[in-house]
Amino acid sequence: MNKTHKKAALLAIGTALTVLLAGCAMAPTSQAVDEATAQVLKNSFREQGIARLDRLKLDASNQACSEAAGEPLDEKLAKAIEEANLQTVKFPSDGKFIGNWSEGEKIAQNGRGLTWSDKPGEANGGSCYNCHQISKAELSFGSIGPSLYNYGKLRGVSDPAAAASKPIVEYTWGKLWNAKAYNACSGMPRFGHAAILGEQQIRDVMALLLDPQSPVNK
Repeated sequence: MNKTHKKAALLAIGTALTVLLAGCAMAPTSQAVDEATAQVLKNSFREQGIARLDRLKLDASNQACSEAAGEPLDEKLAKAIEEANLQTVKFPSDGKFIGNWSEGEKIAQNGRGLTWSDKPGEANGGSCYNCHQISKAELSFGSIGPSLYNYGKLRGVSDPAAAASKPIVEYTWGKLWNAKAYNACSGMPRFGHAAILGEQQIRDVMALLLDPQSPVNK
């Protein structure tokens, strides 16, 4: 961040604090705090490379979850969000769900991508280990999401191409494509919907999770 942008960010923070302090006597509402915070964030970011300010815009699904502030959504609203997101799920164009698990492992380990210094069109990583345990051999992993170790094995997937495996295969694809289709306020990245991962990359992550030969299922 250069001096001009630092100055603008500090000015924005100062303005926001002034507004909040001026309203202390009247106990500022949470809406006022949220608006001031949003303004600080907006003024603290700048566009550079592929990092654009449109990343700060919330779609209807994220907006509803943000406004819920951690509280459960109304059941009707949650269902409507899930149904709307389910409509965005695109199944593989050639009908092939499973790729190469070793490539999927590389994607799971790779946390790079989407920064201002990355070039347009460069492949992103999935950074899966930041939130999940995936293989038994991995010693360092996040716990925000559930463990995925033995993901396919626990679900009885011995052959991902078999008809009996179709429901879990399609569910797993949908979850990777757009997690909000199954959990309205899921914090999992919408890998396919947001174009974070390409179709072949998702196939490879599918293999990592479901192929019996993958270290996930050993």
